Amino acid sequence: MTSPGLLLASSSPYRKRLLDQLGLPFETASPNIDESPLQGERPDALAVRLATQKAQALAPEHPGKLIIGSDQVAALPDGTLLSKPGSHERALEQLSRSSGKSVHFLTGLAVLDPRTGALEHCCETFIAHFRDLTREEISNYLHREQPYDCAGSFKMEGLGITLFKGLEGRDPNSLIGLPLIALNEILIRLGNNPLLHPEP
Repeated sequence: MTSPGLLLASSSPYRKRLLDQLGLPFETASPNIDESPLQGERPDALAVRLATQKAQALAPEHPGKLIIGSDQVAALPDGTLLSKPGSHERALEQLSRSSGKSVHFLTGLAVLDPRTGALEHCCETFIAHFRDLTREEISNYLHREQPYDCAGSFKMEGLGITLFKGLEGRDPNSLIGLPLIALNEILIRLGNNPLLHPEP
């Protein structure tokens, strides 16, 4: 069986830039799924379920592709979920609640081969330890970077690094939205080793 092409089940420019790093040719498509959490669903289970559903949603239209789904859930220590804020006011509230706390970012990853039905999935945890932030710092950060489409209200790859006193986890890419170390491991198992693939 020949190695299938890759399809990233996401319209996120952040995930696209991350996947570009592996040097493998791929296409993108945006899945349409309901991202609402189920009653009592754990954040890690939610992240994996949504990543899996994203991949599965595109399988009928792309039966010959290896489909990569990913979804990130951010949770405060009390279990409160932090979604994409969508506005300055909600982002200000989120970062104010995160100030001085350790926020868990759980990134679900699913890789589906529709040809065989084979599915691999995992959840990568990355912990962001926030500094004690003043309201002025938070407001200035938001005005400068406007991370309103980012879970947790910051951009790790930009000025968001100034919000933290420490970061904990094996793959900082998972904080941006696509755990490349875990993805690389899965791709190797499925016969798509980026280092053994001809350059695109």
